[in-house]
Amino acid sequence: MDECPRCQGSLEMLSLGDASTVTCPHCEYADIPVEHERQVEEPESWQTAFNRFYRSQKPQSDE
Repeated sequence: MDECPRCQGSLEMLSLGDASTVTCPHCEYADIPVEHERQVEEPESWQTAFNRFYRSQKPQSDE
């Protein structure tokens, strides 16, 4: 790969220890594999949010 797939500029090789990749100094393309899967969390219900709020507002007893 001598030519950037994004802008057709020239690519440079970058290395750090055992890892290396190619990058484009013009458009900042980097040939680094990544996963774009997102962890979807169940949204908090209004009832749970109110309960959490009210519990945090209770005065602490000095027992």
